[in-house]
Amino acid sequence: MTAQARPLVEAKEASSRKSRDQWLLKYSTLLALLLLFLGFALTVDRFLTTSNLLNIVQQISMLTIVGAGLTFGFAAREMDLSVGYTVGLSGILVPLMLISGVPLPIALLGAVAAGFAVGAINSLLVTLIGIPSLIATLATGSILYGINFMSTGGRAIYGGLPDGYLFLGQGQILGIPVLAYAMVLFVLVAWFLMERTIFGRYIYAVGGNLKAAELSGVNGRFYRSAALVVCSLFAALAGALLAARLGSGQPNAGERYLLDGLATVFIGMTMIRPGTATVTGTFFGALFIGVINNGLNLVGMDTYVQSIVKGLIILVAVAIVSRTTKLKLL
Repeated sequence: MTAQARPLVEAKEASSRKSRDQWLLKYSTLLALLLLFLGFALTVDRFLTTSNLLNIVQQISMLTIVGAGLTFGFAAREMDLSVGYTVGLSGILVPLMLISGVPLPIALLGAVAAGFAVGAINSLLVTLIGIPSLIATLATGSILYGINFMSTGGRAIYGGLPDGYLFLGQGQILGIPVLAYAMVLFVLVAWFLMERTIFGRYIYAVGGNLKAAELSGVNGRFYRSAALVVCSLFAALAGALLAARLGSGQPNAGERYLLDGLATVFIGMTMIRPGTATVTGTFFGALFIGVINNGLNLVGMDTYVQSIVKGLIILVAVAIVSRTTKLKLL
């Protein structure tokens, strides 16, 4: 090899290594998900059965919807810590309305209105008063927690729910849970908004560099507010479906969706476009969490151990993104 050719070869090898590293960064989490799935399939007899796979789909449906909403917030660099309690609020509001004789469509609109109201309050606190979203939504979540228990006396709401409502959470169409269709619908809507519309483009622009976006004519306050409203809307609709799935309204049923929802987005940020919240990444993040929860349940792992595992997953995901990109959330 001549002295003139050596630099060209070295440059080509460096470019090849960089491309390989970028590919691994984008798809390593997906490979980990595949290995996790295969590991449970080979070691747990019931894991690969049709009924269990459908169960995984049902388990991640509401989580995916919550995570899809959170993706808008993360893309705009706003974090909503009230989503779990918004899920709970909607999950008791809809059953309360139904057992009072309110028609199902109106009750579902009530869930939408509740989600919009929570999102509007959060956005006012963040964009008008100037409270950081982390603090503002933590406070509103605490308020919602109290409202949820006060409105039900701390008791679950059982009985009197119409069959049409229960079908949304427990029914099947062509052997596939209705919740799966709802999940796909919400994911497609969220993906379209984020990836194929000016709305999504401006959400990313505001989250990427607020000052630059505003200098370009983008209304930063509006798009930050819109992201927070979408977070709450998706959480409220997930809560309505959760109550239909449980067949009851439970004031504390939505609490776990905060940690799991954050985990789905963080895991999603390690793939596809590392460091950026994407709906596609969030979906695979939810699938990752769902497979872990289901597999650990089948092997008889205690729930507190699952919480430890999910906490570690979040730490690893954030560490990966932080070391490979400029991760900024607040």
